[in-house]
Amino acid sequence: MTAAIQFYTNPMSRGQIIRWMLEELGQPYETHLLDYAGSMKSPDYLALNPMGKVPAIVHDGKVVTECAAICVYLAACFPEASLDPRPEERADYYRWLFFAAGPVEAAVTNQAAGFTVSEERARMFGYGTYDLAMQTLESAVTGRDYVCGPRFTAADVYVGSQIDWGLQFGTMPDRPAFRAYAERLRARPAYQRAKDIDNALIAQMKSAAEKQS
Repeated sequence: MTAAIQFYTNPMSRGQIIRWMLEELGQPYETHLLDYAGSMKSPDYLALNPMGKVPAIVHDGKVVTECAAICVYLAACFPEASLDPRPEERADYYRWLFFAAGPVEAAVTNQAAGFTVSEERARMFGYGTYDLAMQTLESAVTGRDYVCGPRFTAADVYVGSQIDWGLQFGTMPDRPAFRAYAERLRARPAYQRAKDIDNALIAQMKSAAEKQS
């Protein structure tokens, strides 16, 4: 019997990306819920991830952190899920997955924090400017169903989560290409299962907090 993947998360975190990836994978996994003020900073968890952040997984005795890395790792470890790229898809798969993990993540975070890159300093930043990063990301999902073309891959879990959240929270512009892409992803059964699980956990956490207050 295959050992369950150990999944460390908080439903109000980027752990939602990995929940979705695990649901797409169809492999057994065990969820370990951590809270920000306590267990996420505990010695036991810091031994797994010294950053004290979620998500993280443990598989075959190995720890993997960082959402993009976890998605790539799981897709490679479980090829039967067909989430890994085919040879002709590898260029787009790696290009856009890591573009989203690097320049897009930095651009969106800085923009949300109120930091704007001046024109004369743009070349110092990997994303150049927020507008350039959004324009480039838009090109990845324009004229195709998924990042690699007609087929859904693990890259869509990560890139799609970035766009899905960006539209939901207003940290990305509401452009037709982004909206159409997000709607395709939201229709996936694994996406819906993952959201149902995390939304139920969030509701339980809020209810417990209200009872304590």
